[in-house]
Amino acid sequence: MIWHGVFPAITTPFDEALNVDHAFLAKHARWQLDAGCKGLVALGSLGEGATLSHEEKLEVLKTCIDVTDRPVIAGISALSTDEAVTLAKEAEKAGCQGLMVLPQYVYKGDWRENKAHVASVIRATSLPCMLYNNPVAYGIDFLPEQIAELATEHPNLEAVKESSTDVRRVTAIRALLGNRLALFVGVDDAIVEGIAAGAVGWVAGLVNAFPAESVKLFDLAVAGEDQAAFELYRWFLPLLRLDTLPKFVQYIKLTQQVVGMGHERTRPPRLTIAGDERKHVMAVIERAVGTRKKL
Repeated sequence: MIWHGVFPAITTPFDEALNVDHAFLAKHARWQLDAGCKGLVALGSLGEGATLSHEEKLEVLKTCIDVTDRPVIAGISALSTDEAVTLAKEAEKAGCQGLMVLPQYVYKGDWRENKAHVASVIRATSLPCMLYNNPVAYGIDFLPEQIAELATEHPNLEAVKESSTDVRRVTAIRALLGNRLALFVGVDDAIVEGIAAGAVGWVAGLVNAFPAESVKLFDLAVAGEDQAAFELYRWFLPLLRLDTLPKFVQYIKLTQQVVGMGHERTRPPRLTIAGDERKHVMAVIERAVGTRKKL
């Protein structure tokens, strides 16, 4: 497993009956990969994993696996540890090449409990794992010292998706572990800063609508082409900030719809946005589309 580059947190498309649209999922996945993405992360927060049944999750993974020989990373999240462990094992059987391990839903445990949960998932298979740290969304914060403890005890923990919104976390983890873990930026509007601090990958959101621009921005930042990266980043930032807001799923799916690669349908309790909120988000999207430059 090579933890490097842009990995879309791929959205889950739904048809009019709100069933998973596997034909479009395959088309969308191929589009992402053709643009230079290094793999796919399925069933994450952006993939509306919490609204999918166990069987649906496995079918989504199989569809992604069928379209590529690049890594498919399964987001592993559940209400219970047993359910998460079961999903991890079945993801391995399905052919996934890695796991993105989330904290448990709903219950915000203490460190002993949270550690036991993610450790059980990491131990459940031989697959390389990425720990997903998103205290803003999940209310559980894996501190750098705790991440170091997990990395010391579990050799197959190989990466961290750092979504605390604090780029200093990248520096803090590296100070403790050096290059032991591959650090990925998990919030879109911190990607250039995160790479400057030592991140080597990006689990991206707006890539679902703008894959070529996302890959180009990552490559420019890694290459140290600061001025070119800044110019692209300046155009991209209003869109990238949509990834950091509570309705990021609706906003990103709406962006996909505007660029002609997807539909804004989401499963309840998420509803498509309306009123002044919709006007505001549409203005951001249309401004970006109208000023989009050829790469």
